[in-house]
Amino acid sequence: MVKMYFLGGENVLKQDSREINEAAFCEAADSPRVVIFPWARASFDNKYERRKRLFNYFRNLGASTVDFVDYGDALEEIRRRIEFSDLVYLTGGLTTVLIERLRSHSVDVLLRKYDKVIVGRSAGALALCKKCVLTDRRKSAVRMINGLGLVNIGVKVHYKSSDDVELKRLSKIEMIYAIPERSALVYDNGCFSSIGDVYVFRKGGKERPN
Repeated sequence: MVKMYFLGGENVLKQDSREINEAAFCEAADSPRVVIFPWARASFDNKYERRKRLFNYFRNLGASTVDFVDYGDALEEIRRRIEFSDLVYLTGGLTTVLIERLRSHSVDVLLRKYDKVIVGRSAGALALCKKCVLTDRRKSAVRMINGLGLVNIGVKVHYKSSDDVELKRLSKIEMIYAIPERSALVYDNGCFSSIGDVYVFRKGGKERPN
């Protein structure tokens, strides 16, 4: 069964969620083969410096290989890379962009069949869920959109206590897991656990998960 890590956000330059990534890597394999989908930025996450930083970070965590999947890769090549990996990693960026691109290349279909470890950071975490809570902090607007639905939950990443009013309102419609940066929700065979501070909003209230 697949195990998923929903990471609320990380400053990769500071590696401030290193312990969470270490846990995911150790769960995947002794020296996991990692496949990264850097598709969440409008202009794609293909800058050499950014890729090199993530490559070095993951190699230092023990990855035997770190492979970036390009948007132009053929479906069969993407399928092969996923099948021969131990861990799939979805980067952060624009959630709507990532969801559309994963769907258009049928990556969501491939991930539904995957039985190892998936890590989603920020937008990558939201994309995996049934419902994604998005915040436009410039407009102080909150909205909920459909994700890929690999796990039947609603999630808010980069959570701050200032989000509470809107999350309580939305939780009357959909239960929401709120994940701050440097924290993660872990899904394993139908069960949830947390690393760091994770909150549950449901029926208009806020609580810690059991």
